[in-house]
Amino acid sequence: MGMHARIDAAIEAAIATGQGRTAPARLSSALHYACTPGGARIRPTILMSVAMACGDDQPKLSDAAAAALELIHCASLVHDDLPCFDDADLRRGKPSVHRAFSQPLAVLAGDSLIIQSFGILAAAAPAAPDRALGLIEILSRQTGMPHGICAGQGWESESDIDLSAYHLSKTGALFIAATQMGAVAAGQEAEPWFELGARIGEAFQVADDLRDALCDEAELGKPAGQDDLHGRPNAVAQLGLNGAVSRLNDILSGAIASIPACPGEAQLAQMVRMYAEKLVPAEVLAKARA
Repeated sequence: MGMHARIDAAIEAAIATGQGRTAPARLSSALHYACTPGGARIRPTILMSVAMACGDDQPKLSDAAAAALELIHCASLVHDDLPCFDDADLRRGKPSVHRAFSQPLAVLAGDSLIIQSFGILAAAAPAAPDRALGLIEILSRQTGMPHGICAGQGWESESDIDLSAYHLSKTGALFIAATQMGAVAAGQEAEPWFELGARIGEAFQVADDLRDALCDEAELGKPAGQDDLHGRPNAVAQLGLNGAVSRLNDILSGAIASIPACPGEAQLAQMVRMYAEKLVPAEVLAKARA
């Protein structure tokens, strides 16, 4: 089974753990709706790529880690779209969960996915208990306070925002989780993989800022111009379009240089280059230069 098929199968199995014949039918449907279609599945793909580069000697644990990370990411999107945050009607080209199912069910769906993600890791623990505990610790740290995605959302309620801390928490946290969890699932130490995750996360945030400024709703599959609308700090406002493009190129070069020595180092470098092309397509870069 190929890597992407593995990821999709693991996510489907993870979603199914929250469903059942006696469970609330609409909430069960909301769980699946929130996670599918899955878009690029960038975070679990990075996690799996790192695990494979490091040997992937416990593939069931890698699968569980990839699914758990993606469920956390999908839960964060469900909550981000709520009226109390972004009030977004679209996500991945279809109505956001609260529009399709109601606000109460969207809150419950996001909460359920978060809880399921840790249950999935706990269920996989017998294969390698020490590694599973490490995975749970990394995912909890990069999800909650003081530096996880919850902190990233919290920065938007502050009057004085530390842009670096904001980006590291809001976007970088789950990319750091991806690289570190991939390494730990394969029996490696987490710390050497922090910088790669942080740099990929920063690149993704700068690229997202560029897309938000330059693309329309049809291209994004979600509302455009949200940074300006909500007064969020962003790289385009701080650096200008050309400055943001230059910053993105610098970050990606640093990301490749930061890859720790491992058997699959060359393949990981190629993965970073591939995602660099996907983050900001050539036509978007052309708009920036114009």
